[in-house]
Amino acid sequence: MIVKMMKYNIVLLASERDEFIDSLREVGLVDITASGWEASEEDRTLLLDIEGRTKALDVLGGLDVTEAAQSSLSEGENVYEKYLAAQADIASAKGEIARLQKLLDEWSAWGDFSVERLSSLADAGIVLRYFVTPTNTFEKCREEWSSLYNIVLVDDAEGVARFVVIGNGTEEVSLDAQELKTPQMSVSDARAAAEAADGRILAAEGVLRACAARRDEIATELSLLKKRLENVRISATADSAADGLLTVLEGWAEEATCSQVESLLDSTPNLVYLKERPTPEDNTPVKLKNNRFARIFELVGNMYSVPKYGTIDLTPFFAPFYMLFFAICLCDAGYGSVILAAGIALLVKGGVKMRQAALFSTVCGVASVVFGFCANSFFGMSISDAPLFENFKFLDFQNDFFNVSLVIGIIQILFGMAINIVVTTRTFGFQNALGSLGWFLLILSSCLAGVAGMVGIEWYSFSSPAYMATAGVALVLMLLLNKPRLNIFANFGVGLWDTYNNITGLLSDLLSYIRLFAIGLSGGVLALVFNSLAMGLTGLDAGIEQFGIGTVFQILGASAILLVGHGINLFMSTISSFVHPMRLTFVEFFKNAGFEMGTRTFEPLKNE
Repeated sequence: MIVKMMKYNIVLLASERDEFIDSLREVGLVDITASGWEASEEDRTLLLDIEGRTKALDVLGGLDVTEAAQSSLSEGENVYEKYLAAQADIASAKGEIARLQKLLDEWSAWGDFSVERLSSLADAGIVLRYFVTPTNTFEKCREEWSSLYNIVLVDDAEGVARFVVIGNGTEEVSLDAQELKTPQMSVSDARAAAEAADGRILAAEGVLRACAARRDEIATELSLLKKRLENVRISATADSAADGLLTVLEGWAEEATCSQVESLLDSTPNLVYLKERPTPEDNTPVKLKNNRFARIFELVGNMYSVPKYGTIDLTPFFAPFYMLFFAICLCDAGYGSVILAAGIALLVKGGVKMRQAALFSTVCGVASVVFGFCANSFFGMSISDAPLFENFKFLDFQNDFFNVSLVIGIIQILFGMAINIVVTTRTFGFQNALGSLGWFLLILSSCLAGVAGMVGIEWYSFSSPAYMATAGVALVLMLLLNKPRLNIFANFGVGLWDTYNNITGLLSDLLSYIRLFAIGLSGGVLALVFNSLAMGLTGLDAGIEQFGIGTVFQILGASAILLVGHGINLFMSTISSFVHPMRLTFVEFFKNAGFEMGTRTFEPLKNE
């Protein structure tokens, strides 16, 4: 659900603004509006400083810290500047190594030579020019070239001829070959320089480990910079009054914590505030508060947007559907167990930051194991082949689930429409929900009539008076009462246009749910294919007549194929299982439920 907020318009002396902001940070309960801020050149420098230190903390957080590293930086040295210098050294050394490696790749085949000797020969009027060409081209043209120039073949390995032309440096040499620039460094010198660059990298990495031991200092600097940025944004967006002597701030606090906030405001001298409830015109920040299960799926909803304040939080309503859709798309108990194991590992090792992702993986993994078992699939193998489950009634996914996926789609679409009717009624009054109610009744009654016809219930079939009456009421609501403020003729025109849009839209929405069946089926087929490849290519499908060293290689080969094949399939299926339920949630469900996007989340000022 969306937490209720209260709005505070605060007026205080401009000279006391920064001190007041610091007191708000101590409380950690008030969000100050700072929208519409545009960064100046100085502000952009501040943003770059924040970004740089944030990146530094990420890099240093992944490094091991030894006792030697902890004492290698002296007191008073700026850790962040040392980090930047070390990173620059590493980048420079890596660039030098790449340049030297290119030189070695180009000149190693020419042998180790003295650059000084070549320079002496050039001073004496003997100039060597270096050429490369395919060996067959060189052999074909060698006699002709040798009659024109002094040519010495140096190497012709790997189908490439490397040769030099000896001259005085003034003659023009025209050959069907690529000429290389005269080397500036010998091969041995290049190797020594590359080793020296490697040493620079090792030394710089030692400095980074020393910085990692004191990363708290960078974190402190980052916290101060963020506070400065908050102050800059608030100062730039706050309203001024009384020729700049007064500052007017807009603040937000949770209704449940108003007493604490007002205690601070009342105790602050030279301050006046007005308290009021948010209006639809306000850009009210949003904070969600859900039960433990729904809170896990806030991770999914926040990828799209928080809901607009004053509407409804759809997280508790789409969470069970998302979990089910994930399981359907994965459709394998074995793959589900891998996702479950990954979630448990994150719970144990991931820490607080990864807790929500770990719980998400765990819940979706459990759902996938349960559904995969019901669908009779464990890493592409039939669970029913095991003697323990041979009498268990499994779901025939391939033959039955196409229709089931459509039924699930109809259920979620109707559920979304019901939520939309309730929210519209609560916000704008029941008369504004009549059009949506008409569509809900028409779709629901048509589905019930279809089911009744299949099971032989004649009193609510499509030709029954009961269905006709329900459909008639629905048509009146859809075509004549959909816009209460319009006259009957305008309503009818708008209703016809809405009918066209809704029919095409609902059909498209419903067909999207077929992908649940398609993704689950494709993953299962790929799993079967990899199992067949592993057994067929290694000959294990014919069975093991006598165990020997050949059987060991067969098993190892089959294991490698299974590991790679199922790894690829698990990766692809997991991405599909994550993305497609998200699409069904954001497009089909959110649209039919009347979701409205919010623009900002509740972020109270606080000390880190």
